[in-house]
Amino acid sequence: MEFKEILEAVLEWLKESGVRILLIIVLAMIVIRIGRVIVNRIFRQISKDASDGEMKKRADTLSSIIRYVLNISILVIMLIMILGEFGIAIGPILAAAGIVGLAVGFGAQNLVQDVISGFFILLEDQIRVGDVVQISGKAGLVEKVNLRMTILRDLSGNVHFVRNGRIDAVTNMTKNFSYYVFDIGVAYRENVDEVIEIIKGVGKDLQKNPDYGKDILEELEVLGLDKFGDSAVIIKARIKTKPITQWKVGREFNRMLKKKFDEMNIEIPFPHVTMYIGKDKEGQSPPLNVALKDNQGQTSPAD
Repeated sequence: MEFKEILEAVLEWLKESGVRILLIIVLAMIVIRIGRVIVNRIFRQISKDASDGEMKKRADTLSSIIRYVLNISILVIMLIMILGEFGIAIGPILAAAGIVGLAVGFGAQNLVQDVISGFFILLEDQIRVGDVVQISGKAGLVEKVNLRMTILRDLSGNVHFVRNGRIDAVTNMTKNFSYYVFDIGVAYRENVDEVIEIIKGVGKDLQKNPDYGKDILEELEVLGLDKFGDSAVIIKARIKTKPITQWKVGREFNRMLKKKFDEMNIEIPFPHVTMYIGKDKEGQSPPLNVALKDNQGQTSPAD
């Protein structure tokens, strides 16, 4: 076959199948674009109508998953149609793909496990974009979640990629509402009832603060004297806040409480040691020699 005949055949094919292939690609891109716009508008309206941030987080997560699945589906259909234009029989390819897919499934069990686990994580609304979670020993803000993996960014800016198949327990610290728990230590000499009233007063003052009060859902709850420490009695309290605001509210409460304790001369103890010499069977203690040194290094006997 001469070059001229080959060129004419190619041009003839381009006039027929080439134009159709180009049309298929253009239509696929248009459908992907339209689908993305429709999904974004639907979930944007859902987020706008939501009364709290929880629905918005779930809408953002589901919208990204739906866009991903929609794009993959359209691209697969486009590929099948293009193969048909090349005269390739689709039936045998689909049958072979099923066999290959079965074989790959046995060899890629981790991938299948990731996808199945990711599906149930999303179905049960365990993790959403914007949540702070702890999974597989890693904690951080959820930046992205799909059927295969969950991506977290911790407080130091480190990004953790966690396979969904490795997630056997999820601790979601920001779903619906949050608590900040306080373990407040004061000296043994302090009046516990007086300290509790001071803590409640600081909680009320914080709730009146326009910058922090809007994030507090309920009054500070003082649970009472929790335990006796080595050098302090521990009073446990907690405050209910909107999701992901508990740390901000807790830090401000600690600042205000420290200031109030200073004003009221309430002692916040630091670790100290009581030295016990001990006695033998006759009730005698060994001698203990103590020497004091001044700033110039001069030694003097202790009183």
